[in-house]
Amino acid sequence: MFFRSQHRRDCAAKQEERQRKLDGLPSSFFETCTEADSKVLDLPLSELVQRHNAGSLSTASILNAYGKKVVSAQKATNCLAGVMIQEALVPKVPASPTGSDCTDIPEQRPKPLSGVPVSIKDCIDIEGYDTTVGYSSKVNHPASSSAAIVRLLHDAGAITHVKTTVPPGLFGMETSSDIFGRTSNPYNEKYSSGASTGGGGAILACRGSVIEIGTDLGGSIRMPAHFCGVYAMRSSIGRFPCQGTLPPIPGLESVATICAPMSRRLEDLEEFWKRVVEMQPWEYDHTCVPLPWRPISLQATKLKFGVVWEDGIISPSPACRRALELVCDALEKQGHEVVDFSPPSISEGLNVGFQLCFGDGGAGFFKPLRKDEKLDPVMIAIKSLLGMPLWLKKFLATVTRKTTGDEVWASMLETLHVKSPAEERALVVSRDEYRAKWHQAWEDEGFDFLLTVPHPLPAIPAGTSEKVTLVSAGYMMIFNILDYVAGVLPVSFVDRQSDALPKDFMKSADYKNMGLISKGAYSVYDADKMHGLPLGVQVVGRRFEEEKVLQGMKIVEDALEGCGRKFIPREF
Repeated sequence: MFFRSQHRRDCAAKQEERQRKLDGLPSSFFETCTEADSKVLDLPLSELVQRHNAGSLSTASILNAYGKKVVSAQKATNCLAGVMIQEALVPKVPASPTGSDCTDIPEQRPKPLSGVPVSIKDCIDIEGYDTTVGYSSKVNHPASSSAAIVRLLHDAGAITHVKTTVPPGLFGMETSSDIFGRTSNPYNEKYSSGASTGGGGAILACRGSVIEIGTDLGGSIRMPAHFCGVYAMRSSIGRFPCQGTLPPIPGLESVATICAPMSRRLEDLEEFWKRVVEMQPWEYDHTCVPLPWRPISLQATKLKFGVVWEDGIISPSPACRRALELVCDALEKQGHEVVDFSPPSISEGLNVGFQLCFGDGGAGFFKPLRKDEKLDPVMIAIKSLLGMPLWLKKFLATVTRKTTGDEVWASMLETLHVKSPAEERALVVSRDEYRAKWHQAWEDEGFDFLLTVPHPLPAIPAGTSEKVTLVSAGYMMIFNILDYVAGVLPVSFVDRQSDALPKDFMKSADYKNMGLISKGAYSVYDADKMHGLPLGVQVVGRRFEEEKVLQGMKIVEDALEGCGRKFIPREF
């Protein structure tokens, strides 16, 4: 009765450590923001850096403003995994060559990210701090060295002030763990902030950071950006430093996890990307491609956008479809060409991708889990499916085809199982053939960009991920499988009237013709209850087109502003 497992003890210890760190902050951090604080928070990244380098804006002033937002963000959303503000307030200062003890003199050599608060997802190593990845078994095992991106950030003068929450193993639709509890959406606490960089999405929306460094295997920065009304862009593998990042499936290269930034302003995201690349990240991470920043301007160019309206699995909800329609309409009014695009089968690509991810039967993901550790329900379902005998899955697939005609679910039932080395290599061949189909289709159409919804739903209600399923991330994950560059930007909000489902929709032919996966997702959609949640759009480019996609996102944002539809986030 009085026995607590090691899992429970480690969770309690980690929560107590976090609370101690928060309680130890200066009393001013628990006050409301002053006018001076607001001015600091309103500074774009470039101006904040300029002032901090010049010495006209101190580290203490920056952390006083952002620290207040960190405290209020934690209270509102429970987004923090670690607090490093006290350490940042007393940075290590090299001895003065003149022997002076004055530390207020600005450095002679300006640093490209000087004074920029950057939050770090709790799967990225920072020397001396735990990297839990949401598992209690990793508590009290501080990293012996920092990840490449963290070392680069520190050399560039950035302030790493907090770590943000993740679900166990980084897989799921919600950010919730036994270690830290559930992270809620800043716009509505009853809804998810997304996963697996849900803590990062929440803290950015609450203005507690300028940049979040997250990771992305199947939309893990783009889903929180869509759910929380912020910005994110996944790059191609090798463009952004990833060494020292713990992935959800260690050793998986065929659908690799990448490290990537998020921001609360598009101009900050572009500026941050530029400055990181100018720091020559390949000198910090041997896996980085030595590709310098390539400035590009598309402002006076008439562009061709292809629109993927459907992934063949879950149709976009009325709210998400309307957001995509708003963007298409705004771009056409600016003179750009916008055409429908039917790509190679997305469900086919996802099927290959999921088989590659779970070819080890989930061993890499489930190994660190303790017996009494809770998982996202969607991962419990995956574990159950992986553990089911193959003969039974094939039988269920046959029954599914005959009774529902749901080919997508039937195919997943009979293919998601442990793979031999030969089978896995054959899947890599299939992936490459699939990539070739996309390449040819894009070449034939001559697109500059693709547009899609990031997810078929706005932020989902807490506790509904099992109904929505991991497959709902297909609009995002397909571009990880292709290794295309994909950015998400906020464009609108759910409206209870415009975005309501038709009356008696659940009795309609459209609903009856849906597959099981789609019906599950639509069972949680309620425009009335979701009113006011952010809506994003995804802008996609081809491999290593990071500079171009950032410009494409800007063109979308400018087009919306030109139509009087500029996205204005809520103030928290």
